[in-house]
Amino acid sequence: MSIKQEITTGSVPVKIWTDEVDEASRKQLANIAGLPFVHHHVAAMPDVHLGIGATVGSVIATRQAIVPAAVGVDIGCGMAAVRTTLTAEDLDEKRLHNVFRQISRDVPVGRDQHREDRAPTEAAAPFECGLKAILEKHPKLAPKKAADGWICQLGSLGGGNHFIELCLDEAGRVWVMLHSGSRGIGNRIGTYFIERAREKALRMDRQLPDLDLAWLDEGSPDFEDYVEAVGWAQDYARMNREVMLGLVLAAMRRHLRPFETVAEAVNCHHNYVSREHHYEADVWVTRKGAIRAGEGQLGIIPGSMGAKSFIVRGKGNPESFESCSHGAGRRMSRTQAQKKYTASDLVRQTEGVVCRKDAGVVDEIPSAYKDIDEVMANQTDLVEVVHTLKQVICVKG
Repeated sequence: MSIKQEITTGSVPVKIWTDEVDEASRKQLANIAGLPFVHHHVAAMPDVHLGIGATVGSVIATRQAIVPAAVGVDIGCGMAAVRTTLTAEDLDEKRLHNVFRQISRDVPVGRDQHREDRAPTEAAAPFECGLKAILEKHPKLAPKKAADGWICQLGSLGGGNHFIELCLDEAGRVWVMLHSGSRGIGNRIGTYFIERAREKALRMDRQLPDLDLAWLDEGSPDFEDYVEAVGWAQDYARMNREVMLGLVLAAMRRHLRPFETVAEAVNCHHNYVSREHHYEADVWVTRKGAIRAGEGQLGIIPGSMGAKSFIVRGKGNPESFESCSHGAGRRMSRTQAQKKYTASDLVRQTEGVVCRKDAGVVDEIPSAYKDIDEVMANQTDLVEVVHTLKQVICVKG
């Protein structure tokens, strides 16, 4: 497939890779396209849906400005996956449940802070100097309590739609796949600079359709500090996923036969900003719920906790700014899902998957998400499928 529809009411057009776009998301996309510094067009991926300020599933190239809300507060959130030498024959029901319980014990999950004695201090040490420099310039970013220290979060999952999975590919080979970001410190950085941008917009009386579209101007102190902080958070998020992969593999080795990992490892952001060259210009590209899909570049597109996921290879399509979707995308809000579905519905929709099946995760029920097969069908011009994965274990916070 290719571009399904366009919005032309803004300063630049919006190119959309799906027909399934609600009116609120269309308005939000048009608002983004009306900003004076947006370059060439806005790209909306097939999993596009309403967000705060900027639409989730949007790719925005900007000249000499960044909208912090277009990056979001879960800075560096993304996916990691690695294939092992294990196969489906190594995973009987008893071993699956043992591995599920071991991962749940060994990897801190949920939105809470975590004990410092679980923090992987060796991995955290290289980040200390960078964070110290950021906090010296912006002390309000510092944790309010010592117990809330950012270091305790490295190697932890978080909550919401973050997960750890064991999956089988089309050949019955076992993969580890997980989804997480920069945890509490990334949220603090994002929230802080969104507010700084809003304050500046109010001081300068900038007329915006949505105050969350306030931006930071390149060359200003806040802009430079934001780029430094967001870069730090993106590196932290990538390391967070690497540490968790190590913890998960160690948990598996306690209950499964000896195994190795193979070279097919992927670690990619889907909420981030980077400096890139598109349409004859050096620009800042924010991907909020989208991954880079440069030609030959590997990426991960997960479905819901009861659906398949995909390892993909990018085609480098310039119209999407070399991007593709980051997942299935929500069809309904968490509140709507909790009102419509029950734990019994979750049990039915996650049959065959060892996972939580209680009311606490009903908001993540597969029916709350778009059909991942349809999402993939809408972006065949953006990526090709390398492997198709189906989870057998799913750990959530």
